Amino acid sequence: MPSQPFVSPDDIRVAFSQAMSDMYRKEVPLYGDLLEIVADTNAAALANGVSSGVIGGDDLARLNGERHGAIRLGTAEELRGVKRAFAVMGMRAVGYYDLTVAGVPVHSTAFRPVTEEALSHNPFRVFTSLLRLDLVEDISLRDQAAAILSRRRILNEQAMTMIERAEAQGGLAAEDAKIFVVEVLQTFRWHSEAVVDAQTYRRLHDAHRLIADVVSFKGPHINHLTPRTLDIDAVQTEMPRRGIAAKALIEGPPRREVPILLRQTSFTALQEKIIFAGQDAREAGTHTARFGEVEQRGLALKPKGRLLYDALIEEARDGKGGEYSERLADVFEKFPDDPGILRREGLGYFRYYLTPSGERVAREGTVSVFELDDLIDAGWVSAIPITYEDFLPVSAAGIFQSNLGDEKQQGYAAGAAQSAFELALGDAVLDPFELYRDIEERSLRELGDALGHTIALREMA
Repeated sequence: MPSQPFVSPDDIRVAFSQAMSDMYRKEVPLYGDLLEIVADTNAAALANGVSSGVIGGDDLARLNGERHGAIRLGTAEELRGVKRAFAVMGMRAVGYYDLTVAGVPVHSTAFRPVTEEALSHNPFRVFTSLLRLDLVEDISLRDQAAAILSRRRILNEQAMTMIERAEAQGGLAAEDAKIFVVEVLQTFRWHSEAVVDAQTYRRLHDAHRLIADVVSFKGPHINHLTPRTLDIDAVQTEMPRRGIAAKALIEGPPRREVPILLRQTSFTALQEKIIFAGQDAREAGTHTARFGEVEQRGLALKPKGRLLYDALIEEARDGKGGEYSERLADVFEKFPDDPGILRREGLGYFRYYLTPSGERVAREGTVSVFELDDLIDAGWVSAIPITYEDFLPVSAAGIFQSNLGDEKQQGYAAGAAQSAFELALGDAVLDPFELYRDIEERSLRELGDALGHTIALREMA
């Protein structure tokens, strides 16, 4: 046991998130430009009266510090290694995402904090994809890629020492926490020197651009780091004005009065010089992988809401006539855009709090109604949208596909393989719906405790 107290996982996560942001800003200067656009946009949105309820009650400190990153791994050993590293930062694997539906040969999870308190402290997330070599049709290339990946170790010796120490002790003291942040960060640095020769790179690239990105380098460089905005449409408009080439469409649902789930856009991937094994700098090639993404988060949807969302997205994608964005806006007329309706129809998750007047009548013992809707109508209880903390499979795949620059979408028949992913992870992924439900139910229990009466959630069928 160290003589110093342990640093909380939340504080280690804050330090790591900031260190990664600083590193990526140096590696990709356009990311710094994107942060400036987002900061200006958020300030303008707040000045124009964006309510805290619309963004789930999250305060500005959380909003300005919020980031998510994305990495791509090659082996089960790498996945288990980063799981251990993220655990030191209080992050768990949440959700399973099958990106083969968009022709991307990976499946994924999101490592993130899971409690309200931890999310409020810092909601850093890392969307983590595992390459599916089983989808590589060329058996000889599949075997060669597996052999290349088997030789690399993405977490260095000092990083592993700190991870093992945290596991053995139950945490890290301040000096060890600093070493942990510095050494684990090395895993995600960009390396312009490929570990394969040009011919091997080309074969991997021809199989799929992402396969080349995962297999050809020393480690899983962070391929984007994403700030959160209050108005993604404004960011999409502003990027070209500042000389940044934005992708054509915002992924996710259309613009709404009550934002739901997640909307994402990005600047297109950078073409970067790389040196292949056996070549010198005069014979440098190029590689396209890293880009700049921005997101707008909204209400977390319940299973009923998610089914409706998925059906409407499918309807817009399968529809004919007009631009996709127009079809999307049209079909989403069927999705309620009022917080009260969303709540009563059981489409989204909400936190429930006593208002100041509710606290007064609770103290006085003069509460005369105990139905949730009646309490809200009386002004004694407020319902605040719970922020969606996860990702959209189709949205994530769309970002991947557009930034890989593929002219045609490749199809994979294998489909989802969650059990295989969890076997590689060495653990089950957490169900995001259960996490949101726990937050909602906890708020109802606390409300009931304050009022001295059970408060039940009754939703329309």
